[in-house]
Amino acid sequence: MTSDDDYAFEGAAPQPVRDNNPPLSISELSFALKRTLEERFGHVRLRGEISKVNRHASGHVYLTLKDDKSAIDGVIWKGVVRGLGVQPETGLEVIVTGKITSYPARSSYQIVIESMEAAGAGALLAQLERLKVKLRDEGLFDPAKKKALPTFPATIGVITSPTGAVIRDILHRIAERWPSRVIVWPVVVQGDAASSQVANAIRGFDAMTPDGPIPRPDLLIVARGGGSVEDLWCFNDEGLARTVAAARIPIISAVGHETDTTLIDFVSDRRAPTPTGAAEIATPVLADLRWALSDLEGRLSRAGARMLEDRRTRLRAAARGLPARPEDLLALPQQRLDLAASRLGSGLHRNVAVHERQLAAVAGRLSRGLLDRAIERRGDRLAAYADRFGPAMKRRLDRDETRLAALSRALSTLDPKRPKPGFARIEDAEGAMIASAAALSPGQTVRIVFGDGAKGATIDGEGAAPRPVPAPKPAPRPKAAPAGQGDLF
Repeated sequence: MTSDDDYAFEGAAPQPVRDNNPPLSISELSFALKRTLEERFGHVRLRGEISKVNRHASGHVYLTLKDDKSAIDGVIWKGVVRGLGVQPETGLEVIVTGKITSYPARSSYQIVIESMEAAGAGALLAQLERLKVKLRDEGLFDPAKKKALPTFPATIGVITSPTGAVIRDILHRIAERWPSRVIVWPVVVQGDAASSQVANAIRGFDAMTPDGPIPRPDLLIVARGGGSVEDLWCFNDEGLARTVAAARIPIISAVGHETDTTLIDFVSDRRAPTPTGAAEIATPVLADLRWALSDLEGRLSRAGARMLEDRRTRLRAAARGLPARPEDLLALPQQRLDLAASRLGSGLHRNVAVHERQLAAVAGRLSRGLLDRAIERRGDRLAAYADRFGPAMKRRLDRDETRLAALSRALSTLDPKRPKPGFARIEDAEGAMIASAAALSPGQTVRIVFGDGAKGATIDGEGAAPRPVPAPKPAPRPKAAPAGQGDLF
């Protein structure tokens, strides 16, 4: 027995395989793969190099993680970017933690990054070096911008951890050298929150007022003990460095030991090798000041004694040239005073007599006739001026009067309220003159003013055809004579 397949022609098209499975849409397959990825892998920890960093306007960051053979896309949501321990930069090797998922619109998988840290000290130092170059180019390391430290601070602010040996060493050293008021602002000095807490403490101290309930410190110390590069990395934060550079209060950076270097060491006003060294830089030694003050006091006493002795010696030398009695010193000046007093009365009389003779000589030349002659001369000059300028002024006034009358006549001819023969003035309903056809609209009521009266009118409309003029009637033709009638004559 044969089947239909036995008679199939060679080379015929293959028949489709029948399958009872319903077909899936592209979206169904994409979301099924997305659920499988998220359920199978969940949270993973990856190490790789960052490339193609794209900071979107929405605040999200899109990047690519790669190694020598493969690459994977990554996304950091806006709310996570601010809390990252290390900000993503191209070329930085990092370790990230996140959730594997897919992006159905492109059928690609990606990692949603929730935390990021540098992969090693080499990557951290490379990132720090790039940030140092950036801030140096902006002038934040310029020595000219450093503020001078106060010589005798009354209040010192310390930003550090409230527990540990650092704060105890600083307080002990300040109390030993220069007892002053110390205000401690407790912060954490390690971890992701350290940089923001230290920056907030600097801004908080900077916002205080000198006359407030808590006086503003004259000097700030940012202190922390030694540690690894990762432990001190919070003090390399760009935002913290800019806060230190913008502070109005002088700041001493005392982070780590002498060999440790952080970014705020370059932007602060002074760097101390250790927290104890910061206390020594901030305060003078009270004992040394007392000794110096005592030495200055002794030198002042000795200098005063030498000056008094010198003046005493000079006074004794001058006294040897003086007479024995003080009356002998005053005898000669007193005699000169008596002589001058005796001559004063006669001198005053002679002075009065001289001035009296001068007054009499001048009074002889003064008389009323002199004043009258001067008045007459000035009157004659004024009359001459009047005779000269009177006719000229009259001619000028006549000429200007004639010209003014002509201008008045010309002005009256141009008065729009007095139309001339052959002219008319168009006014609207309120009586305002219309000077342009564009100011008129169809159906508007106007008033036409002639020289001898006014008439009302209505505007027909723009482009209205003129009213047809009736054609003249033709003259009647003479009637023709009836045919066949001849002349009666």
